[in-house]
Amino acid sequence: MKRLVKNMTAMQLSIYAVLLFSFIGSMYFINFNYGFYDDPIVKITEATTEQTQEISDMHGNEDALFTQQLQGDIQNGEFKGKTIELNNEYSLSGANDYEYHVGQDIFVFIDGAAEDGSALAGTIDNVKRDKYVVALTWIFIFVLLIIGKKQGFYSIVSLALNAVILSYALDIYIQTENSSLLLISSISILLFTITSLLLVNGFNEKTYAAIVSTMLGVFVALLLAYFAIWTSGGNGLNYEEMQFLSRPYEVIFMAGLFIGSLGAVMDVGITMSASIFTLHEKNPDISIEAMKTSGIEIGKDIMGTMTNILFFVYISGSIPMLLLYLSNGATWPFTFSINLSLEIARALAGGLGIVLTIPIGIYTSIFFIKRKRAAQ
Repeated sequence: MKRLVKNMTAMQLSIYAVLLFSFIGSMYFINFNYGFYDDPIVKITEATTEQTQEISDMHGNEDALFTQQLQGDIQNGEFKGKTIELNNEYSLSGANDYEYHVGQDIFVFIDGAAEDGSALAGTIDNVKRDKYVVALTWIFIFVLLIIGKKQGFYSIVSLALNAVILSYALDIYIQTENSSLLLISSISILLFTITSLLLVNGFNEKTYAAIVSTMLGVFVALLLAYFAIWTSGGNGLNYEEMQFLSRPYEVIFMAGLFIGSLGAVMDVGITMSASIFTLHEKNPDISIEAMKTSGIEIGKDIMGTMTNILFFVYISGSIPMLLLYLSNGATWPFTFSINLSLEIARALAGGLGIVLTIPIGIYTSIFFIKRKRAAQ
């Protein structure tokens, strides 16, 4: 441990010290930030549970209903310090309800104060989950720093910048009438790509090649996807999940395709660029044909896995709705067409971008290498 500390620079020690104090401070704050909430928060001190009923649905699936008698102390607001009694009903499946435990913080609606000064009565609104989100965020940050070190730190910075860019872009679209979401998305994607790749990989020709190949791959994939949807008239795409939007859902869907495919395409772009430039650095005399051949082989290895990653990411969010439809007697074709048409379209558009970025990344990297050789 002493040797590790000696090997650290003053800057690194300062960064780790700031992170440590930030972690301790944020965890302390998040556990005692009740005064920052307007809604009443209750810390549960007692919980008594009993089973009230056994039920089964139309398909014979068994479930059970439970009733909880809860008691807790109000942590904020005008009734701070008073005791409140709550009732909670939940099922064994826990699909739309929860079982609460002693020590949990929950948001409540207070029905009123008792005249005799005894415990208040109220109803449960939701669970206070900010402490879990903060804890998970810090786990993510520490793992990223331990494994990625300097690049992990820059990855965190780029993630924060991209979140700010996305938030600002959405605010512009919402607050500006007749604004083009696709134009806003295009500018955002350019900024996402530049900030992410430059921060993580630095200012060098490898990064420049990755930026160019990523942008070309994303835009070409979007154009081809748009052409396919336009020629088919959008047949097969069900926009029911967007029915509450007050703006054109086709445009919003295309913007989602745009941004959704960026992550995988960017990964392929930097992978191909790094591979080609590494081959050139290890063997400066390697031929262009050898670099092309090696790049194609690398592309074949990552093509299938990256496409499957997109498929799993998009499909996973629809699993609860699939189970709900199927458990209520809906057919497989109807269930898939209603719930998965948009997700499959997103996965296919992203997969198209991945496949296109492989040759684009190879030839873009070779172009930069040729220019470098010519300048020597």
